[in-house]
Amino acid sequence: MRIVAALGGNALLKRGQRPDSDIQERNVEIAIAALAPLARQHELVITHGNGPQVGVLALESASDTSLSHPFPLDALGAETQGLIGYWLVQELQNHLPDRLVTAIVTQTVVDRADPAFDHPTKFVGPVYDEAELRVIADQRGWEIAPDGDRWRRVVASPKPVRIVETPVIRLLLDAGSVVVCAGGGGIPVSEAPGGELSGVEAVIDKDLTTALLAEQLKADAFLVLTDVDGVFLDFGTPTAQRISSTTAADLRRVQFPAGSMGPKIDAVCRFVERTGSFAAIGSLADAATLLTGERGTRVVPG
Repeated sequence: MRIVAALGGNALLKRGQRPDSDIQERNVEIAIAALAPLARQHELVITHGNGPQVGVLALESASDTSLSHPFPLDALGAETQGLIGYWLVQELQNHLPDRLVTAIVTQTVVDRADPAFDHPTKFVGPVYDEAELRVIADQRGWEIAPDGDRWRRVVASPKPVRIVETPVIRLLLDAGSVVVCAGGGGIPVSEAPGGELSGVEAVIDKDLTTALLAEQLKADAFLVLTDVDGVFLDFGTPTAQRISSTTAADLRRVQFPAGSMGPKIDAVCRFVERTGSFAAIGSLADAATLLTGERGTRVVPG
């Protein structure tokens, strides 16, 4: 099978953990131990989140007195693709010494007229107490929003239109390589009428980009790997119930939080509706059994 798997940012840095490199590298080891069995049996493309990492770099850039102004988010996104791609590729090579493994810096075209630029929703950076973050936000002109019982910075999250490097990713897959790409949803760029690309201050939802990539690569399965066991009705309440299998149409009838599970639901439904293949949402630790439907939430055509 050709599988495209979206690795959640929490796989690299769990909520409340310090963003130290050794902590993230240990989390990468755990993540790849779960993904390596898939790579041994199937063609595998791995995408990943970068919210915590790009947030750390943004703070460092904003605090650097040698800069006349902070680095823009597209440049910071490119930096995180290199950093996280290096960690993932190295650990994949350790598990799969006989396989080609490649990380590729990936650009994603967005529409500058996307209304998302007027309504930031994408979480980036670490979590804060509300009072602390309001002080920082006032100093730096950030938009902020609650994320669970804490607060985080939010930025514009336009929808992906086209992934620039898809032809190269396809060539690498055909050559037998495991591919790490589209980190953080890809580096956001806009495209001029003549085809010229330029960076955009935004962070694209990695699950929506991954769904588009999976569609373009004609993937047999799209996996969204996160820190929960699947999609739940009444999540966080005593009556919470995991949905084991459902159709895209039925899943779209349920309201989910816009800043967390909502984009994941939208992504898997889009992929299933447009391809007729299946998708699944579930825990990273259950990556292999998501394919069989034993764990997580499996989403199939109507």
